[in-house]
Amino acid sequence: MTTPLLPALPDLVPRQRCGVVEFPVHHMRGGTSTGLVLHAASVPADQDLREELLRHLMGVPQSGELPGNRQVTGLGRGASTSNKVFLAEVEQHAGQPRLVSTLAQLASGHAAIDWSVNCGNMSSALQLWGLDSGVIEALAIGTHAIDIRNTNTGVLTTSRMERAPDGSFAAAAIPGVPGSFPRVDLFLHAPVGAKTGHLLPTGNAQDQVLGYDVSCVDVAVPMVIARASQFGKTAQEAVSALQADAAFMREIRQLWSATGLLMGLRRRDGGLMTREELERSETIPKFCIVGPAEGEGNIAVRYFTPQTGHASLAVSGGCCLAAACLIPGTVAHALARGVPPVGRDATEIALGIENPAGILDTTIVARQSGAAGDITIGSAAYRRSAQILLRGHVPLYQASAALKAWLLRQR
Repeated sequence: MTTPLLPALPDLVPRQRCGVVEFPVHHMRGGTSTGLVLHAASVPADQDLREELLRHLMGVPQSGELPGNRQVTGLGRGASTSNKVFLAEVEQHAGQPRLVSTLAQLASGHAAIDWSVNCGNMSSALQLWGLDSGVIEALAIGTHAIDIRNTNTGVLTTSRMERAPDGSFAAAAIPGVPGSFPRVDLFLHAPVGAKTGHLLPTGNAQDQVLGYDVSCVDVAVPMVIARASQFGKTAQEAVSALQADAAFMREIRQLWSATGLLMGLRRRDGGLMTREELERSETIPKFCIVGPAEGEGNIAVRYFTPQTGHASLAVSGGCCLAAACLIPGTVAHALARGVPPVGRDATEIALGIENPAGILDTTIVARQSGAAGDITIGSAAYRRSAQILLRGHVPLYQASAALKAWLLRQR
C-alpha cells in the first residue's frame, strides 16, 4: 500500500518576496559530498540562464576566474565535493516511475560548469529528495526502491531505502560521516564504459605513460590507477600532505593529462578533449595512487577528483577501483590482497577499499567471459547515507533581468 504524494516541501516553483525572486532548493548531503538538488522543471532550459542560476545559488563567479573565492554569497563550500548540483525529475518507464538526474559540477574559483560526469555520493541523496519533496510516492512501511537514470553518463542506478512503522528511515554509519543517517543502498547497472564505452579504454590492462605503470579502467567513471611506490608514496599518506607536495601534484597532473589523451576522453559536445582541457578538468579522468592495504581492506588508495585530493573516496571511483582489482594484469590486481578469482558464473564479490576515512565496502558482480583473464562486470553496489541539510528558497539578489523574468513566469 502506498501513501498519497506528500505535499511539496518546499514548493517546487520560484516565488517573489520584497521584489527579489527566490528559488526553491534542497541543500543535501549524499555520502561524503554536499550540494543542491533542484526540481528540473523549475530550472531554465536555456543553457546560459541555467548556468547563471547555478552560479548564483553556489556563490561562484558569473564569468572568468576568482582565485581564492570563499563562496560567501552562495551555498557552495569550496571543495569540489561540496560544489555539486543535481537537477532531478520523474519520468515513466515501462509503466513505472523513475528519477532522472543531471549533475552540474561547479568549482569555487571559476565560472565554468562541467556537465560531463555523474556523482555516486550525491546520487544517494536523490531518493530522499524525491520522497521529501513529494514527487515520488513512498511505501508507508518497508523497502522502497526506485531507478535513477543519469543523463550525464547514461548510467542506470537503483536506489533503495527502508522505512520503519513510524515513518523513519533505517539508518547507517559510513566512513567520513560522523553519526548515523538515513541509509541508502545503490546498485549501478551495466556500469562498464560509462564515458569511453570500454572496460579498458586503452585496450590494455596496464600501460606505461611518462615512465609510470598505470591502468586505465572505466567502470562508473574513467579512472587512472597508478602505483603509489613509483612516486615514493605508500597510499597511506594524509591527503593534505599529498596536496602540499607541489612536485607530486605536478607529476600526477602531467600523468592524468597524457593518459586522458590515450583514453580518448571527450567533452560533452562529443569532441576529443585536448591536453590543456584535461589539465584544467575538474572531473575526468579521476586519478588515484594505490598500495597494499594495512588493515582489513583489500587495497589502499588515495583518490583525486582530479584537481584535488578526496577526503575519503568517491563511491564511483571506489567501484571502479574494486572492479580493477578483479582484472588480471592491472596495477590494482597486482597490489590487492585476499581477492578471490572470478569464476565462470556471475558472482557477487565483496571488496573493501582502504581510504583516509576508513573502508568503503563495495560489491562487484562479475564473471569470466571469453578468453582466459577476460571478465564481464554486471553491476556494482555500495552503501551510503543521505541527509537533508536545508529546504527552502534562496533569494537571487543579483539575478539578471532575463533570468528573473523567466523564473517569474514559472509561478
